[in-house]
Amino acid sequence: MTRTERFANLLGVVVPLAGVLAAIVLLWNRAVNVADLAILASTYLITAVGITIGFHRLLTHRAFATHRWLERTFAVLGSLAVQGSVLDWVADHRKHHAHTDREGDPHSPHVGHGSGLRGLLFAHVGWLLETQGQADWKKYATELYEDPAMRRIGRAFPWLVLVSLAIPTVAGYCLNGFTIGGALQGLVWGGLVRIFLVHHVTWSVNSVCHFFGRRRFEIEDESTNVGWLAVLSLGESWHHNHHAFPRSAFHGLRWYEIDLSGLAILGMQRVGLAWNVVRISPERQSAKIARSAVAEPAA
Repeated sequence: MTRTERFANLLGVVVPLAGVLAAIVLLWNRAVNVADLAILASTYLITAVGITIGFHRLLTHRAFATHRWLERTFAVLGSLAVQGSVLDWVADHRKHHAHTDREGDPHSPHVGHGSGLRGLLFAHVGWLLETQGQADWKKYATELYEDPAMRRIGRAFPWLVLVSLAIPTVAGYCLNGFTIGGALQGLVWGGLVRIFLVHHVTWSVNSVCHFFGRRRFEIEDESTNVGWLAVLSLGESWHHNHHAFPRSAFHGLRWYEIDLSGLAILGMQRVGLAWNVVRISPERQSAKIARSAVAEPAA
């Protein structure tokens, strides 16, 4: 892939976000205001945390342990991000790790759908029409399938989608003068725009973070670290680090790798809400880097 093609693919991710920001500026005090942005920011953070800490690091990889009530709360918060039921999401992601960038990966940009832009588009959105939610729960999410509470949360997903839209609508109604127009603004910015942003940031980890970026560990897949996406993804875009050490609670492994989800887990541990937090020692990290450095000249 040429540098121009890579740049074009990057624009495909960045331009929609820029369009949302431009809409905020152009519609300021007409269709968006401080209250709307507060609803957008708070719902984005809550639902994104539901995905990054809840669905991903806790329920998929068991990077830490917590109380059952909090585990189920995270399952609900992740469902509010409208990315599929908790069992579908966990099973798909575990299948992704079992077959990363090989046949069987639900959303690789390198397998089965050509290369370049076509593969990238499949990994970003195309897989939602073909392989999303198809992983076997019994095989890839066994303990969740056997948990009646998790199955109930999974079955409640359509209702949780409605809740995800109702909460910002009610907040908009209350914060914008108890008007129907205010409710609609809450629905648009805290509901539709927020879902759009959380979706595309998450999908960018599937696509962009398997396509271009930086690598430093000796692993067989094509995962990469993409620093410019770190804040919006709450640390998920240190994706190469994650694939090198999937059970790590911290995806940012160096001091400058911003990982807001990792910091939140650390805070939970300090107040007794998380334990058995998985950390990767500097020695383990260095060992993988050292092996890679030795292997490169032979290639």
